[in-house]
Amino acid sequence: MYMPFGIRRVSLILFIALTCFIQKGVAQNNEKDTVKGQHYDKMQWWREAKFGMFIHWGLYSVPAGVYNGKEIPFTGEWIMNMGKIPVAEYKNYAKQFNPLKFNADEWVKLAKDAGMKYIVLTSKHHDGFALFKSEYPFNIVDATPFKRDVVKELAAACRKYDMKLGLYYSQAQDWTAPGATAMIVHWDSTNKTVKVIPNPGTNNNCGHWDSAQNGDMDKYIDTKVVPQLRELFSNYGEISVLWFDTPEGIKKEYADKIMAVVNEHPNLIYNNRIGGGYKGDLETPEQFIPATGFPGKNWESCMTMNDTWGFKRTDTNWKSSKVLLQNLIDIASKGGNYLLNVGPTSEGVIPEMSQQNLHEIGNWMKLNSEAIYGTKASPFPYLSWGRATVKGQKIYCHVFDWPKNSKLVVPLGNKIVKAYLLTDKDQRLKTAIVNGANIISLPANPSDPIASIVVLEYEGTPLVTPPPSRGKRVKVILGNNISITRAITDGTPKTEWKAGKDIKIVTLEIDLGKDLEINAVGLIESNAADGILLNRKQVHDLQYFDGKSWKSIITILTNGAGQLKGFPVVKASKFRLIINNNDGPSLAEWDLYKAE
Repeated sequence: MYMPFGIRRVSLILFIALTCFIQKGVAQNNEKDTVKGQHYDKMQWWREAKFGMFIHWGLYSVPAGVYNGKEIPFTGEWIMNMGKIPVAEYKNYAKQFNPLKFNADEWVKLAKDAGMKYIVLTSKHHDGFALFKSEYPFNIVDATPFKRDVVKELAAACRKYDMKLGLYYSQAQDWTAPGATAMIVHWDSTNKTVKVIPNPGTNNNCGHWDSAQNGDMDKYIDTKVVPQLRELFSNYGEISVLWFDTPEGIKKEYADKIMAVVNEHPNLIYNNRIGGGYKGDLETPEQFIPATGFPGKNWESCMTMNDTWGFKRTDTNWKSSKVLLQNLIDIASKGGNYLLNVGPTSEGVIPEMSQQNLHEIGNWMKLNSEAIYGTKASPFPYLSWGRATVKGQKIYCHVFDWPKNSKLVVPLGNKIVKAYLLTDKDQRLKTAIVNGANIISLPANPSDPIASIVVLEYEGTPLVTPPPSRGKRVKVILGNNISITRAITDGTPKTEWKAGKDIKIVTLEIDLGKDLEINAVGLIESNAADGILLNRKQVHDLQYFDGKSWKSIITILTNGAGQLKGFPVVKASKFRLIINNNDGPSLAEWDLYKAE
């Protein structure tokens, strides 16, 4: 269509102005977030989601934890490594993998009904077997009688049910591909623990148990990892999360090649396990909930419903839906996400107990999800009766233990505008401020046996009294040597006190200034490297002085991330921690909490 010059000139000016405006808006939307330096709109949906499903599925579901007639301790998905199964023998499991009962719609709908907002599937685990069609032949389409692309079907089901799709991909360990790494893992039958020995030096063949695994890692990265990642991003629509694991042997040059693919997808969220110095978008504590979360960072606890990730026929140690749901609440109260695992059978069926737990969680979420989705961390470091989440000017009190006197003590000094049960918003609850805390008058019975939600609408910024130990001097006793530190009572986990590696036992002593009723202790350690626990154990014996002698209250074993523990009320002013650690005691924070 012809347009006169004058009109064209004006239109061009308007077009340029509009373009600048749009670009400015895009730039503003892509401004870096204060958390982890990532683009805000990239992480927004993830932070609001709070709850996702992890799916560990592959050839390991065929042996299901049993090899040569013997149960392999600790594992389902690691059976090839723990059992030292030869490559050719393990690959034969593909001939038995024919999961005709697999139904992607059923899996996704189960997750959606449970209140989950995203799914992360093991597209390729450490055994090197791919659940998608690939040019690399060890995959479900080319190597099994099933011959269907699981990632393709799951991606279609996720689009159908408006579920975000994430994929796990083992970039370093691949026990069936020449040149890839294999972590050295031993089962300690005496202590019932697994010991991981880091791969020494740069010898990628270290840890292998079959000569068929030996080769060139450069070639493995170039001919399998990078091509398969490109396949995943080319053939299945939008991938929202890429979940790497065990970056053993991943040098920066390898990570750079992987990141070249990742960086082609600016909205992609990837975790902190890529290796090569890349931090990723989120911390990934595994099988534990950090005592205080990871303040200022995105983080996600991935956890199992029983003891293993992949299906293991002998693992019947199922957690209850109560435990799982309270885990979700605990994690949300600390500002994190919960990635809860299921391990389907070789037939393609999610175990019955997993389904039952998810149905029960879903029933609770249908009534109470407002207190989970889009919430932020609790302003309270400790609550004896449960947990709390925050959204706007609302505090959601997740009451696990209903007070016997029907009086809920909330250590909040703000005026409460309105208080009510989430399941009965029309019934107002009476409130009163006593000694700087709000007392909420509750009905005689809880609204839910697992967690009842009391909503508090308040004015202003939360006024929360710090723990009585905050800022106090701590006496450090090493034999006859006595020194003072405030590093562990300053409310900043970044400041850490260390005794030194030649020290095994140390005593830390604090005086609160007057007798107080104390019923909980918080211990924070800065040894959870990148959210993954180190092989580190530290014993803390908490004691109080009764005026005549020191009496023990509780002994706590920590694993590098600290713990938050309650105990029967103790009234005293002096407390001490005796810390025992063969690698040298250390501590980032020590808090004592006053009984409510």
